[in-house]
Amino acid sequence: MTTQEIVSKLWNLCNVLRDDGITYHQYVTELTYILFLKMAKETDRESQIPETYRWDQLMGKSGVELKNFYKELLNNLGENCTGRVQEIYQGASTNIDEPKNLEKIITTIDGLDWFSAREEGLGNLYEGLLEKNASEKKSGAGQYFTPRVLIDVMTYLMKPQPGERCNDPACGTFGFMIAAHQYVCDHTDNLWDLDADLAKFEREEAFTGCELVHDAHRLALMNAMLHDMEGEILLGDTLSNMGKGLKDYDLILTNPPFGTKKGGERVTRDDFTFSTSNKQLNFLQHIYRSLKADGKARAAVVLPDNVLFADGEGEKIRVDLMDKCNLHTILRLPTGIFYAQGVKTNVLFFTRGKTDKDNTKEVWFYDLRTNMPSFGKTNPLKREHFAEFEKGYEAKDRRNVPDERWNVFTREQIEETGNSLDLGLIRDDSVLDYQDLPDPLESAEEALTQLEEAQNLLNSVINELRALTEVG
Repeated sequence: MTTQEIVSKLWNLCNVLRDDGITYHQYVTELTYILFLKMAKETDRESQIPETYRWDQLMGKSGVELKNFYKELLNNLGENCTGRVQEIYQGASTNIDEPKNLEKIITTIDGLDWFSAREEGLGNLYEGLLEKNASEKKSGAGQYFTPRVLIDVMTYLMKPQPGERCNDPACGTFGFMIAAHQYVCDHTDNLWDLDADLAKFEREEAFTGCELVHDAHRLALMNAMLHDMEGEILLGDTLSNMGKGLKDYDLILTNPPFGTKKGGERVTRDDFTFSTSNKQLNFLQHIYRSLKADGKARAAVVLPDNVLFADGEGEKIRVDLMDKCNLHTILRLPTGIFYAQGVKTNVLFFTRGKTDKDNTKEVWFYDLRTNMPSFGKTNPLKREHFAEFEKGYEAKDRRNVPDERWNVFTREQIEETGNSLDLGLIRDDSVLDYQDLPDPLESAEEALTQLEEAQNLLNSVINELRALTEVG
């Protein structure tokens, strides 16, 4: 049984819970509670869990006894355990009222082909569930789930290295950090055998995050555990004063939440230079300020179009970004790739300078939005769609890349636009450019002139014919 088949089987269990009024998102959270116990058994990690509340004890009960025991288990693991177990179960409660439904889920999970699941990777199985949840419009999970292909492209271009401190200040289900961890593993020979201290650092400190939403935080913790990652994942608001401690990173990969703070109130961070209620602008401030000022620390950040052109404090933040960092590339993403339809987004790539002034000399733009097919659930974005962008991004001299989607603007040219970065979009072939059409008044005058010339010529011919007739 493949991971995809196991994911489908687990997802179909959601139908069992419809009568209990369970939403898709609640179902994934409920699955997380139960899967944690089963996966702890499958990976020989049950020592973290009191013997009384391990998988075999759960399997040994049924009916009302099972329901009551399950509630007791959730409460006990959330209050009396430590470490990851307590973090995952803290404040946990069940929405399953019917004992038979709970029993159905537990017995189905127990009967899955766990040998195959382990072979393909339990982390991959869980990420498959998260992606399935995000693709369901009714779940609402798409708001914090970045398409895997985009995560992979951003991670590949940022190239995280062993020993670097990587962070996602709005980590959702921890997808970016898991991709960064995987990149390091895939591109480092025998990392775990070469240096015990480095291996410990990679497992416990290299990849960290912060998440505001409690349920998403649980999913992130579970995801990290299944990928053997023990880095700190904070539950809290990066834009509050707790976020001041998130700093000195070598790499940041993130997709901050869209929108403004509720009620339009200002951010509570007291160390931000510029005050605005726009979440993305505040996250952008946080990100470039939290990078090491060593000329190497870098970030790739998904941000909506409004960040590129917002005036007032928005312009000041963009100027500050271009002063403190080398904002070398902006990728204009196509629409339809996020589950929130119609959102226009970009990826900003920048490197923190050693100084706080004049680090950006020019900004390169790549337009992957114009003249692109319509993407969505039936036509998903694929890695090959980024092939030309990746090739140009890594070229020694982008001026030699024969691709009209690349455009470059100097800092001076950007200043002339009021420091707007809403630039670099190519001509849309699907839109009629009225500027290229002839002026209707000029066209009419030209047609009238041609008509008069034709009339004069005709009159001349008639007169000649009359003259010949008279002569005859």
